[in-house]
Amino acid sequence: MKRASLITLMLLGALGASQTARAVEYTLPSDGSRLVGQNQTYTVQEGDNNLQTIARRFDTAAMIILEANNTIAPVPKPGTEVIIPLQLLLPDVPREGIVVNLAELRLYYFPPDGKSVQVYPLGIGQLGLETPEMTTRVGQKIPNPTWTPTAGIRQRSLEKGVTLPPVVPAGPNNPLGRFALRLAFGNGEYLIHGTNAQSSVGLRVSSGCMRMFADDIKALFAQVRVGTPVRVINQPVKYSVEPNGMRYIEVHRPLSQSEMQNTQTMSYTLPVGYSQFASDKGTDKSMVDKAMYRRAGYPVVVSQGVTPAATGTTPVLSVQNGMPATANETRITQ
Repeated sequence: MKRASLITLMLLGALGASQTARAVEYTLPSDGSRLVGQNQTYTVQEGDNNLQTIARRFDTAAMIILEANNTIAPVPKPGTEVIIPLQLLLPDVPREGIVVNLAELRLYYFPPDGKSVQVYPLGIGQLGLETPEMTTRVGQKIPNPTWTPTAGIRQRSLEKGVTLPPVVPAGPNNPLGRFALRLAFGNGEYLIHGTNAQSSVGLRVSSGCMRMFADDIKALFAQVRVGTPVRVINQPVKYSVEPNGMRYIEVHRPLSQSEMQNTQTMSYTLPVGYSQFASDKGTDKSMVDKAMYRRAGYPVVVSQGVTPAATGTTPVLSVQNGMPATANETRITQ
């Protein structure tokens, strides 16, 4: 979709003052619940050059903020209130190791103690060079990696007038950053790594690997071991019937397969059980249809006879001067 490409270019524009990324950590819910966190609002400050600058304050993806605020400009004016979508439904997969949901541009890490989950923004493969879905494991941990451009990357660079060296040594100019996790998938060509282009995190711009902010990959690298399970999934639609009976659906824009596709209107591959959930007597079908049309990227209530404004389950906290107020079950840490 051409509009999406324009937005991506604007988000990649002048990055504001450097912000230290912080891991967003949630206490894992019990009793089968999948709902964690709270949404917040943030008042745009002078010096917030674009959505990517704001996203870094909350360690989230600019495209996720754009989903939640579908009428906002990529460079919002000071004083604009922005929804920061920090409430989410956990993916419908085992809560272990690393889980990447491509549709969310998020990486989930479930530490072995089973008490929490850390959520990080992620850059993924661009059109034509998509990051594949996979079930694998961490095959190798590589501190201070060198980068050997593939033949395809070398050719694409030549077409842009750039001649790449055979090997880029470790250091500040290395596209892999300071830490890399090689996945035991295919020929080992897919990595989760840092980047020397921090403004690319949270966007679809890589050649298939997954990029993280420097502080995020450093934190993740220190925790995971070789052999840690890794699942890369594509779940743009998530839903949950919570232990208290409340029903939620979280809908993200699907990943387009061509420039001409409109992610606001293109169809979905729906998850298993969705039809039963949507047609159940406890679900308000009109609210589901509205959520599927809006594609806000955060959980909304779709319980029969209940309006989101009346439930109090998605409180929105006011944020001033760049630092978020955190919910009881959410921690934003160094």
